[in-house]
Amino acid sequence: MNFVQQLQSLDINDIGRWPALFRALLIAVIFTIVAVGGSYYFAVKNLKPALERAEQEETELKAAFETKQGKAANLDAYKVQLAEMERSFGAMLRQLPDQTEVPSLLVDISQTGLASGLEEQLFEPAALERKDFYAELPIKIRLTGGFHEMGNFVSGIAALPRIVTLHDIKIKPPANAEGASEDLVLDVTAKTYRYLDEDEEAEEAEGA
Repeated sequence: MNFVQQLQSLDINDIGRWPALFRALLIAVIFTIVAVGGSYYFAVKNLKPALERAEQEETELKAAFETKQGKAANLDAYKVQLAEMERSFGAMLRQLPDQTEVPSLLVDISQTGLASGLEEQLFEPAALERKDFYAELPIKIRLTGGFHEMGNFVSGIAALPRIVTLHDIKIKPPANAEGASEDLVLDVTAKTYRYLDEDEEAEEAEGA
């Protein structure tokens, strides 16, 4: 009886009566399956944490890439916005007078009140207040006249080519009002600003 015929005649339910050769082959096959299965199980079990870490890193890298890609895509838009901000800032700086222009600006403020039909009773520039890159010059002003003329004064200040702001506005009747006088007293603090030159900024930095 050849090998194939012997293999076909084996009874799976009576392994104990198999020839020694076939029993040895069966044991070898079972051992191989167990060894391979066990090795695979332990290898996968040990590699699973590493696989999970790799998947997490992949997710983080994808998120970082998408963020950087978005920034790169918007870079041109950011450059345009920055250039626009620089132009706007430069335009604002040009509205701040330098040290030599302040006296003429004070004259313009005073003349604005007079041109509006108001009588000037007080025009008192205070001490210069230095800020970061500019200085602030408060001016105490007292004017008398009609309410309409005061409105013209405010409009005239707003129309000046340099930045001038009005603060602490108080309107009241004069202390010695007589009869049906329509005159009012306007107390206001006007503030104008000028930028500091490099020497003044250096002094400010040293003082800080």
